[in-house]
Amino acid sequence: MAHRIEHKPAENRFAIHVDDALAGYADYTVINGVRDFDHTVTDPAFRGQGLAGKLVAAALDATRADGISIATSCSYVEKFVEQNPEYKDLLAA
Repeated sequence: MAHRIEHKPAENRFAIHVDDALAGYADYTVINGVRDFDHTVTDPAFRGQGLAGKLVAAALDATRADGISIATSCSYVEKFVEQNPEYKDLLAA
């Protein structure tokens, strides 16, 4: 199964697709220049494949490339950053 991740800025969303199916997404809001990841969902049919981690890593990499700090209102993203300290520098002060 091939997957692709895309950023949809107009929707404030990063999405992951497996083949042509939407497998999950990470939504965010922008508050005072900070990208607050507030909701991450994986379709039940695609759970257990590590897709959420791939999605969040790609979203955080893109956020870093954009020069934007993050907040982690979503518990999954918060846990991901705790477990992957290379992303802690993105956390807004």
